[in-house]
Amino acid sequence: MDMDTSGPVTDELLAAARAHAVVVLDTSGVTFADSSFLNLFLRAHALTDFRVAAAPEQLQRLLEMTCADTVLRLHPTVEAATIATPLGTRDAG
Repeated sequence: MDMDTSGPVTDELLAAARAHAVVVLDTSGVTFADSSFLNLFLRAHALTDFRVAAAPEQLQRLLEMTCADTVLRLHPTVEAATIATPLGTRDAG
């Protein structure tokens, strides 16, 4: 995913972020991502409870190097992202 190839994903993700309280993005198939993809993640995060699921090692490194992993909600699987506690709520207990 880079600036030249991310157009359709950008349109769909931002539309979903505007329409839904929670958006989970399965990134398991991403083999390349640059700063434009990171920017898209941060834009989605500003609009909704955005959750990144199943990030491959390269994408995890990008998020760690930019400290975006401290802002974004990362989950090992789509299932884990789907059942995660919504933002703004506390776990019982």
